[in-house]
Amino acid sequence: MERQNTERRAAPTPPDDDKRWKIVNVTMRRNGYSGHALIETLHKVQDCFGYLEDRSLRYVAMSLGLPLSKVYGVATFYHLFTLKPQGKHTCVICTGTACYIKGSRELSTAIEDRYSVKPGQTTKGNELSVLSARCIGSCGLAPTVVLDGKVLGQLTAAELIDEIEEVV
Repeated sequence: MERQNTERRAAPTPPDDDKRWKIVNVTMRRNGYSGHALIETLHKVQDCFGYLEDRSLRYVAMSLGLPLSKVYGVATFYHLFTLKPQGKHTCVICTGTACYIKGSRELSTAIEDRYSVKPGQTTKGNELSVLSARCIGSCGLAPTVVLDGKVLGQLTAAELIDEIEEVV
């Protein structure tokens, strides 16, 4: 009978002495520094720091014993993760087939005209970040936008601008 390797490797030293790394480390330790904890760990890093910067991704990869390419792959695949600092408010425009057909392009154009930002950009003053997602799974509400975590559906461009104006 083969014996399982129960050796624990030491976690790498955090990138700096910011106390928020302790919170991230608790998440990884609770999951036994397992690669299966990658998404949960990335969420915790983003919750603590606001976004996933390069050194954070490298630290998570080393800590969980994963290739950096896998960590970057997960961080860039899911639309809820961001590699750049975000604005105070976020607007995610769904660009899935149903939303595209029902007017997501017009929503993007309205935001660009009003705030001079395209998806993937943040306004000057960091008030609003505009993102796009391949699909947010609310096709029956197309076109769909997620504004500060709230799903809004069947919006016209003018209605979307009104909604954004209320929060910005």
